[in-house]
Amino acid sequence: MRDSRSSETCPDIFELGDGNFAVIGTEATDALDPFLPPDAARADYERIVVITRATLIHAKNDIPDV
Repeated sequence: MRDSRSSETCPDIFELGDGNFAVIGTEATDALDPFLPPDAARADYERIVVITRATLIHAKNDIPDV
């Protein structure tokens, strides 16, 4: 399940061939950057992306422990 409401696009988390993960979600850098906790930071080339709770929970079984 990818939590699609329109059956056309949806938030998703998927593993890349190199073992990294990519996230498809709603870009929210400008709105959320001022609210990052003190121990969080991002580089200029990084963006804050929001995914639904359901997307992350459904992806949990596909994320390796190591």
